Amino acid sequence: MNAAHYHLLVNHLPIIIPIAGLLVLVGGFIFRSEIVKRTSFFLFILAALSAIAASSTGDGAEDAIEHLPGISEHLIHAHERSAEIFSIVLYVLGGLSVIALWANWKQKSYSGLLSWFVIGFSVVVLFFSRQTGTSGGVIRHTEIRTDTTGIQGNQNQNNDDE
Repeated sequence: MNAAHYHLLVNHLPIIIPIAGLLVLVGGFIFRSEIVKRTSFFLFILAALSAIAASSTGDGAEDAIEHLPGISEHLIHAHERSAEIFSIVLYVLGGLSVIALWANWKQKSYSGLLSWFVIGFSVVVLFFSRQTGTSGGVIRHTEIRTDTTGIQGNQNQNNDDE
């Protein structure tokens, strides 16, 4: 396995786990279960940790594919910028979840309000999650590209070789 394989193995976790965390947290409110809410906070913390793995494998994945035909440096860097922002907001969500978990465990008066804040912030995280996932997907999946600016350079380079 090369670095691109490792990135593909872990890069979906920071996207999928927050979705599960949000659903579990909503379930915690619906069923009025503090243990279910705590489980969601653990999921958000796990998501933040998985972002570390995805980020740490990204450069190796770039090195493994950047010289392949049809790969655009522009698209890679757009994904990298998006992933950096996504990682930051996911780390914030993980930190908020640590605080919310502690407040819930200690039955602090503000734990309910903090839980609602975590729900709201997790929706923000999902926006960046979608953006990052899509920008990564367009690097190799031409069928989901909506513009050709990222592949124009490679087409011109191929025409120069003829």
